[in-house]
Amino acid sequence: MKRAVITGMGAITPIGNSVHEYWNNLLQGKSGGTAITRFDTTNYKTKIACEVKNFNPLQYMDKKEARKTDLFTQYALAATSECMEDSQLDLGKSNRNRIGVIMATGIGGMITFEDEVLNFGRNGENPRFSPFFITKMIANMAAGQISLRYGLHGINYGVISACASSNNAIATALDLIRLGRADIIIAGGSEATISKVAIGGFNATKALSTLNDSPETASRPFSQDRDGFVLGEGAGVLMIEEMEHAQKRGAKIYCELAGYGAAADAYHVVATHPDGLGAKLAMEEALTDAKLKEQDVDYINVHATSTPVGDISECKAIADIFGNSLESIHLSATKSMTGHLLGAAGAVESIACVQTIANGKIPPTINVTKVDPEINPKLNITLNKPLDKKVNIALNNTFGFGGHTVTTVFKKYNL
Repeated sequence: MKRAVITGMGAITPIGNSVHEYWNNLLQGKSGGTAITRFDTTNYKTKIACEVKNFNPLQYMDKKEARKTDLFTQYALAATSECMEDSQLDLGKSNRNRIGVIMATGIGGMITFEDEVLNFGRNGENPRFSPFFITKMIANMAAGQISLRYGLHGINYGVISACASSNNAIATALDLIRLGRADIIIAGGSEATISKVAIGGFNATKALSTLNDSPETASRPFSQDRDGFVLGEGAGVLMIEEMEHAQKRGAKIYCELAGYGAAADAYHVVATHPDGLGAKLAMEEALTDAKLKEQDVDYINVHATSTPVGDISECKAIADIFGNSLESIHLSATKSMTGHLLGAAGAVESIACVQTIANGKIPPTINVTKVDPEINPKLNITLNKPLDKKVNIALNNTFGFGGHTVTTVFKKYNL
């Protein structure tokens, strides 16, 4: 089969509106947690989130286009703009029929949906909706708008598997490149759900942190006093390109996308399997797909959302798989800084994996007051400070409501 490499990246995150800013703030251990500014949280249990700061859609599109797109699509278009520029791809010399787009989201146009339905209720249920309501809301529209902007005629669709969504998009892109169905896939995820309905809904599931007095430290994976995740937002986009195609055009190659594994817990609608069954299956399949052994892995960007059960189950799965090589593998939970970007998490954290390989630096896990005693003490969770380390192989774990589990594998180019 053909091989795939990463040749471009773009990011909009709670700690930076570019890959450079995001990466530097990860290394500095900067938290994106703040009090919610989008709406009055007086009557809400959770009053904190990791919002994107200083985002102006008019830097990326005109007013007319901004009016027709939901915030999650605006984030996707902004991140794609950076990715395309970073890749130095000359579309004028490219076969656009062979360039596809697979963009993921967990929820889609939640803010548009909320606004339109609340207006519907206020207007005495008079069905006067915006003509852009449906096209702003539907989850495939980020992919559609990207293809429209750049005239890309290849494979195009959206992926939804909750918090595993954008890792699924990246994995699917790899399969399509391997099979020769495309030369390039623009893949990633976008999410914008810091809204009344989303916060209220997640509060009802008891998934969100309520550490409202300390928004900067509320996202605390592995910490004994964690109480749920902090909702984040943003987008991550990667250019996934067939290796020979990239070589022929003289592209800058960050690393290889070497494999993936996908499975299901088949256990509970929101809770992970207590022994990390689905996580274990995904990681094992990823290693097999990439033709790697457990001892080959240097780094894992863990899913670790700060939920009491989820963090422990993932750590159990890692300990079961990596056994004797456990102490040589470093982990980091970058959600401690960005919060949980739901359907965009996998793409944003994939960028962290790529940067770890490219720069030989492992970002830290912050906000851990005391490591949960149920977590294997042999796990290197890279507390508080970044680590200089040569990284050849990096894994990215993502797990979603419904039991979805996906692990992607990034490998140093020409290793």
